[in-house]
Amino acid sequence: MQVLDLTHTITDAMPCWPGTPQVSLTPLAKLEEDGFRETLVSMASHIGTHLDAPAHLLPNGTTLDSMPPAQFVGSAVVLDCSNRGAISLAMLQSYTQLLSRAEFVLLYTGWSRHWKTPDYFDNYPVLNPDAASYLASLRLKGLGVDTISVDAFMDADCPIHRILLGSGMMLLENLRNLRGLCGREFFLTAAPLKLRNADGAPARVFALI
Repeated sequence: MQVLDLTHTITDAMPCWPGTPQVSLTPLAKLEEDGFRETLVSMASHIGTHLDAPAHLLPNGTTLDSMPPAQFVGSAVVLDCSNRGAISLAMLQSYTQLLSRAEFVLLYTGWSRHWKTPDYFDNYPVLNPDAASYLASLRLKGLGVDTISVDAFMDADCPIHRILLGSGMMLLENLRNLRGLCGREFFLTAAPLKLRNADGAPARVFALI
């Protein structure tokens, strides 16, 4: 079995949504001085590769810590959405057979190549509302993207978030290493930190092939 890591490493200098405090990784103890290493970690709940829970935007939405463990694992497929603008309903419907067998759908746009550059926040592909509604109708466990958000950067109303989270699914944002998985079916694990009342949490995401 091959295990592929779809997670960006959490670092002090990693990209953050504007207004979100930067990650801080501060040594609390050093091996040479204290005999062990320990680090103080300070970060927001939607940092790096992370999961959005319905509670992120919906008044009565489910939190991650209240979900059963089975919600974070399942069959998955990656759809090739690169070299496109908006991701349309027609494009998704061309993958109907793959979608019918998936519990997680991941969208490869190629945008992770801009990670740690200003371009990462600008003009990345997003779903059209009708495409988002179609995915919401499939009752998926989750949808994942290799971009900073499922909504356009300047769209403060977050309509695509609301459509998808309203179906009860989770959202995985800031994924990486999706290109080689396009069109393939595999098993996905997306385990978030178990934070109390979690509206979201950083996650370690693996593809098991």
